[in-house]
Amino acid sequence: MVEIKVENESSRDLAEERAPLLVPEVEKTLVQKAISQTFQSTAHLANLLPTGSVLAFQLLSPIFTNQGECDAVSRSLTAVLIALCGLSCFLFSFTDSFKDQKGNLCYGFATLHGLWVIDGSATIPPELAATYRLKFIDFMHAFMSILVFAAVALFNQNVVNCFYPMPSDEAKELLTAMPVGIGVICSMLFVAFPTKRHGIGFPLTAN
Repeated sequence: MVEIKVENESSRDLAEERAPLLVPEVEKTLVQKAISQTFQSTAHLANLLPTGSVLAFQLLSPIFTNQGECDAVSRSLTAVLIALCGLSCFLFSFTDSFKDQKGNLCYGFATLHGLWVIDGSATIPPELAATYRLKFIDFMHAFMSILVFAAVALFNQNVVNCFYPMPSDEAKELLTAMPVGIGVICSMLFVAFPTKRHGIGFPLTAN
């Protein structure tokens, strides 16, 4: 029994010795909080964009920017890449999908009169096609998609180094704050005004 008591006391003393070694949580500075929030916001922003456009940008941006060391040619190629990916995010916001009688998934572009099926393999009754027609919220989501993609592009360090190789302190603060601001505003707008469209590159629901 004495030996057990000694072991318990020694283990307690060991625990007390280890307790002071725990490092207290250090309060983050404003810049560190902004950077951390940028990571979180950008991770959520990517979910609001077409998967193919984001994937193409993430794969090609290191190549087109030459790992951030751009010359005139690579800078032009990077600008074209950003423009094309941004345009695809805008256009894909007007796409929608449905299942035909065989259960096949079909995609189309929303128009003023209904849904125009891209491959023409299926037809929709006029009264059902009318439910897919363009609405004001589609343009709103398309505009927000461009803003979100711009935030993702600004968060890409290779792109930033390509266009702003030696930014000033004010530029650094702006490049850090802009993605966060865009993420907060667009996330609030997407939540307040959701879309029911499931277009090309966007996740589908069970319905």
